[in-house]
Amino acid sequence: MAKLTRFHEVGGPEVLRYEEVEVGEPGPGQVRLVHGAVALNFADTYFRSGLYPAPLPSGIGSEGCGTITAVGDGVTDFKVGDRVTYTGALNTIGAYSTERLISAAPLIKLPDAIDFETAAAITMRGLTAAYLMRRIWDFKKGDTILLHAAAGGVGMLVSQWAKLEGLNVIGTVSSDAKAEVAKANGCMHTINYSHEDVAKRVRELTDGVGVNAVFDSVGKDTFEGSLNSLKTRGLMVCLGTASGSIPPFNPQILAGKGSLFLTRPASAHYIADPVERAELANELFSHVAEGRIKVDISKRYELADAVQAHRDLEGRKIVGSAIFTL
Repeated sequence: MAKLTRFHEVGGPEVLRYEEVEVGEPGPGQVRLVHGAVALNFADTYFRSGLYPAPLPSGIGSEGCGTITAVGDGVTDFKVGDRVTYTGALNTIGAYSTERLISAAPLIKLPDAIDFETAAAITMRGLTAAYLMRRIWDFKKGDTILLHAAAGGVGMLVSQWAKLEGLNVIGTVSSDAKAEVAKANGCMHTINYSHEDVAKRVRELTDGVGVNAVFDSVGKDTFEGSLNSLKTRGLMVCLGTASGSIPPFNPQILAGKGSLFLTRPASAHYIADPVERAELANELFSHVAEGRIKVDISKRYELADAVQAHRDLEGRKIVGSAIFTL
């Protein structure tokens, strides 16, 4: 019997249940996968809380990696024994499990140089960094970005990649300890938002000009300050809503603040195409395998401890990436 964590009702971390299930054989287009490691992402809490709807009862987690143990009819790109990783949303939900069935469509082959724990820590976060650096804007060497949650899992990868591209990174953090982490991962400057005015400090650091782009995964609490940090015709990238959803606003505000651009990307729209996904993944894995981008796994949990993992995640107790080990 396989073990999995799922929820039968939406709510706080306490609704998560650790249960046994029979996995069975893969159907057409599916594989059976024994997980080697599973990612812990803030988006997981959105499904659990009901912010992102899912049919109940529901598995949880959309990112994991492991070894294929069986393939269904029609699967031609993968075979038994292949090491793979995946990320997604509803189409991959159910990752908090020791073993599962999954469509072969979102799977990415892992190079030998990337172990399972590293893969679990970087697949979603790293592909996010990849499309931010390669697809979302035509960045030029010397451009400056403002990166919220710079000491988080995505933030640490984005700041390292941005530094490789010759960008100047200003990172926001909530403590002096996190500021040191952010600087060690490529941030030129840090702003402690617990006692500093972010937009005011950004203007000071950029001689009043503002930044070319803001990567904001916080949402409601930082939205206005992010807009006020941008230069004329700058780009606001809304990556998440850790502090709550952004309230409705009149788009005219974008004109008033400098003809700003705004986007709310979803990773699925940047990795749905297999060719594009492979291009981004290969560049990511190359950077990691050759040491240009370092991966920090600060917390490791057992699947049975998912309740505590979610409490730590929502309590801002995790620096860098966290994973479930199997």
